[in-house]
Amino acid sequence: MTIVSLLDFRVRPDRMDGADAAIAEVLAATRAFPGCVGLQVLRDTDDAAHVVVVETWESLAHDDAYRAWRGTPEGASRFGEILDGRPTLTRLDVTDI
Repeated sequence: MTIVSLLDFRVRPDRMDGADAAIAEVLAATRAFPGCVGLQVLRDTDDAAHVVVVETWESLAHDDAYRAWRGTPEGASRFGEILDGRPTLTRLDVTDI
């Protein structure tokens, strides 16, 4: 079953200038990860520091594997350096309702 993961975060004010490059670097690996169907980056129209990444995964197992990989030395990134607080992850089943 297809899964959509929403990663909602804020960029630190002092990191705004380099944020797009840092996000693009992290997401290049996300896009290449097995099971990633695609993703979009959404920026709040009223607050450029507020970003939501919408990831679509083939299955929950693929998303789980990706999250586990990010916790390894091979999957680690410097993404945390631009974050203002902890990101929120929401995972949703795509339904036929």
